[in-house]
Amino acid sequence: MSPDLAQAYARDGVVLLPGALDARSLAEAEAAWSWSLANPGPLASRIPSRNSDALFYQDLYNPDVLKGYRAMLEASPLPAEIARLWGGGACWFMYEQVFLKEGGEARRTPWHQDSSYLAVAGDQLAVAWITFDACAQADSLEFIPGSHRGRLYNGSRFDIDDDTLPTHPRSSLPVLPDIEAGRDRWEIVSFAVEPGDVVLFHPKVLHGGAPTHPGTRRRTLTLRFFGEDAVYDPREGGAGPRVAGFHERMKAGDPFRDPGFLKLA
Repeated sequence: MSPDLAQAYARDGVVLLPGALDARSLAEAEAAWSWSLANPGPLASRIPSRNSDALFYQDLYNPDVLKGYRAMLEASPLPAEIARLWGGGACWFMYEQVFLKEGGEARRTPWHQDSSYLAVAGDQLAVAWITFDACAQADSLEFIPGSHRGRLYNGSRFDIDDDTLPTHPRSSLPVLPDIEAGRDRWEIVSFAVEPGDVVLFHPKVLHGGAPTHPGTRRRTLTLRFFGEDAVYDPREGGAGPRVAGFHERMKAGDPFRDPGFLKLA
């Protein structure tokens, strides 16, 4: 991991790792993604698209995830790469999320911050976005660089009529700005990606996904990791992790640790 890449991650909250997964590692990641589709968890859902029968499927926080993911995670080069990005130290796996978009004009993923839905804070946090289908820059995940160093917004409810409607209306967190309605006022970056490339981003960075179009398919896997500086932050609306009883055992500021998290580096 080059110093320049580590500096870019700290500054922008997002970097591209070209060819981070070789053919074997990519196949193992795709097998884990397929395991998730074959073993849906309690939070599996379909997100509707307006005037379209396109499939937009997601699943996350499967309580049995390590049954299908442990071997892949332990063999993956990503945890060590991420630990080097942080300057060394340990790296733990937090949870997975899988997406499948296909069959028509699927809606874009609304702008949001993953941190709005989590109960963890720190600099040593990372989301690895892995695609199994090539994506042109215009069809890829988009980011507002540097936004992880700014304010935290309420989560998006993914409402089909208004992307900014908050997940927790009574929260003191501000409502998301309508980035899509004023794209020219924001610096937006995205990357053309091929299978084997990995986009790595901080969960607090603002990001959203381009729509898919008829005749195209997007299969993606996201893996979330944390390091030694991560702490428990029971913010309003903060959810996760999949580890049973975790919230009851924790208080604000505690190191984000539990034997249920797989330590990888």
